[in-house]
Parts: sequence; structure tokens; C-alpha cells
Amino acid sequence: MASRRASDASSAESYTAPQTRLAFTILATIQATLIFTIALIMIPLPQIAAEFELSDAQILLLQIAYGLPFSGLLLFGGRLTDRIGGRAVLGAGLVAFGLASLAAALSDRYDLLLAMRFAQGFSGALIAPASLSVVRTLYSTEAQFGRAMATWGGVSVLGAVVGFISSGMVASVVDWRWMFAAPIAVSSLGFVANIQLFPKVAVSDRTLGLDPLGATLAALGIISLSYGLVASHEAPWTTSQVYMPVALGLALVGGFLAAERRIRTPLLPPDFLMSRARAIGWIGMLLAAAGSMLTEFALLVHLQQDRGWTPFDTALSFAPFAVALIATNTAAASIVSKLGAARAMAAGYVVGAVGLGLLAVLNTHTDYLLLILPAQVLLAIGMALIFSGSAVLATADVPLGRMGLAGGVMNTAMELGPTVGFTLLMAIAGTQAIQVDGFALAFGAAAIAYVAAAIGVTALAKGSGASR
Repeated sequence: MASRRASDASSAESYTAPQTRLAFTILATIQATLIFTIALIMIPLPQIAAEFELSDAQILLLQIAYGLPFSGLLLFGGRLTDRIGGRAVLGAGLVAFGLASLAAALSDRYDLLLAMRFAQGFSGALIAPASLSVVRTLYSTEAQFGRAMATWGGVSVLGAVVGFISSGMVASVVDWRWMFAAPIAVSSLGFVANIQLFPKVAVSDRTLGLDPLGATLAALGIISLSYGLVASHEAPWTTSQVYMPVALGLALVGGFLAAERRIRTPLLPPDFLMSRARAIGWIGMLLAAAGSMLTEFALLVHLQQDRGWTPFDTALSFAPFAVALIATNTAAASIVSKLGAARAMAAGYVVGAVGLGLLAVLNTHTDYLLLILPAQVLLAIGMALIFSGSAVLATADVPLGRMGLAGGVMNTAMELGPTVGFTLLMAIAGTQAIQVDGFALAFGAAAIAYVAAAIGVTALAKGSGASR
């Protein structure tokens, strides 16, 4: 049976509004930093490759070393959170994340840097669901938590964009190792706050089994599938480098789903998946993350390779995207409260589709100020609304003792966007002989998908409770 122990002095009920805001801000910063850390080596990767004299295969592995364990172990991290308690798992994850980040910054060998990126991803898979569990303890009512989640939804994509921008700017003036200063500092701040500030409310359910078979199958399946999909960006689908890990991943995921039906306390309970509102939220996370990744990657490559922009100038060009994202996310709670989560998502899909539609005419002569800049701003507004509404729906009516599960599934859906969704879009781009034409076609396909999603979320939300 679930247990809950609360300290009278530090429970959420005794918190002042400034304490709650400070605690939420720190937790949101931690979540953003997890996604920031994925992107922080994207632009300086050529510098790292030159320094360590890496082959193409080593570059690919280093590029995905963080994301593979992060996405693959989120469900297990959610189970640990619900079984042991959010604060305990968060504290352990932050220590491991900080130490791995420090070791990565000091790495003088490729194998050490690679190992530390894997360690960062593993510890991040503990932190993400645990952070959400602690956020839930800050709010005594479902309505207050819902408003908080409307803001929480946008912090991940903000972390990705800030990581992208800062990596281009910082790496232009200092050694790439300084990029790891941010995760070191944030993990240190979070560890202190976990001891001194966050509510000392322990929510745990020792009756939950760890489900080692399910955790292993899920982790290996997602990791193998993700590796194969990412490898398809560099190699044809007919090569063993792509189809073998994809086939193995699908088989392992199928085995996981079959095994979960025989477990008394499965990692992914069937009744949790039956919520239409949460399903709408998960799909929104995936589509928004895929659109964000497409925008960052395609414009990064286009501006540098087709137009000869420097990494610094390319990163700076995304500043309006970040500003619009921050502004919209600041107003997200009010927007979602007024429109409802589903309607806010639908509006985000429509606005995002317009931005993607503008980029569907991208070519080497497209004016940045007249087309690319407006498209970035519209995409930022749309994605912020999608993420905000999705986060509210993905955590709707989830009991406190299952918030780790909700965080694990929500973050897994968000991580599948840059693998499954982005890979499909890049496959569409690959049908064109000229690179920029392929990017334009992928943007057009994404715009169509967003329009369809706007129609779908409106229809599915009716009568499901997802319109809240």
C-alpha cells in the first residue's frame, strides 16, 4: 500500500507563494538543463571530432550517447520514483549528473567523454520523472498543478533552443568543455534545493515491483530502435547498420508489451494508456518535438552549408525563436486556463502549421528577415502552446503516487519526436536531389501533419475530458 510521510514544517501546505515559485523555477531549470545537455555538443561537434580525430561512426555514437540511455530508461526512472520517492531519486540523479558532467568537461580521451555522455543520459532518466513528482508536491489542488504544468510544458523545448544557441556562441570564443559548466552548476543548485527547499513530502509505494524484465526490454528496445533511426540519417535503410537495430528494437518493444500483460505491477499499466486525454498529450509532445528538431537541424545545415554562415551567426539567428518561446510560455498558463488544454494545442498546431508552411518555400535565395524570421517566431508560438497543452493533458488526473510514471511516459514521448518523427521527415527530405529542396518538402509535410493534428485533437477532445 502506498505510504505518504509529510513534515509539518516543510510540507507543501506550509509553503509561501514565493517559496513555491522559487522551488518550481529551480525544478523547471533542471528539466530544461536535461534537454539543454542533449543539444550542447551539436554545433561544437566538428571541433570535438577534430581534436580526438574521430571517425564518422565515432561521431555518430558521441552525438547520440546522451539521448539513447535517457530515452530508453525513462520508464524505469519513473518506476523508481514511484517506488522510492521523488526527492530520493532526484537527489541521487543530480549527484550522478553533476559528476558525469564534470568528468565530461575534464575528458582528454574520446572513450571517457563517450562514457560520461552515457552516464549523463542515465542520470537524466532518473531526474526527469523525479522532478515532475516533486513539482506535484508543491501544489495542493489539481487546478494549481494544471496551471504549473502549462508553464512546465515549454521548458524542455526552451532548453533545447538555449542549448543550440549557446553552443554556437560559446564554442566560438572558448573551448567546448565550458559548455558543461551549465549542467554542473544546475545540478549543484538542484542538489542543495532538494535538501533545503523542496517539500519534505515522501510519497512511495513499496508494493511496486521493479519489473526488471520489462525495464530491460523497454530500455534495449527503445535504444536499439533509436540508434537505427538516427543511423538512417547517414546510411541507406537497406544497410545492416540501419535495418538490423530497427528490426531488433521493434522486436524488443513487442516483447516488452507482451511481457507487461503478465506482470502484476507492470512498468506501463494498460489502464494508464487507456486515457484519451493523456494520449492526446503524448502525441502532442512527439509532434512538437519533431517539429522543433526539424527546424533546428534544417536551418542549421542550410544556413551554414548553403549560405556559408558562421556557427555564431547561425546560433544568433535563433534568438528571436527563443524570445518568442519565452514570451509565449510565460503567458501559457493564462492561455490554457482560458481556452482549455485541447483548444490551446489546436491553436498551437494551426500557428505552427503557418510557420512550417512559410519554410516550405525555403530556397537558397529566401530572405531571412522576410520569411525565415517570421516563420521562426510563428513556430515558437505554436510549439509553446502545443507543449503547454500537452503537458497539462499528459498529467491529467494522475495520482501523486504515479507521477513518476506520468513523467517517464511524457518524457519518452517527447524523446521519440526527434527520433521517430524527425526521421520520417528526413526520409521525405531525402527524396529530393537538392538538399534545400528536401528540407522545404519536409517542412511542407510537417505543416500538413500539424493541420491534421489540429483537426484530430479537436475531434478527439470532445466528450473525453481533454478539453479542460
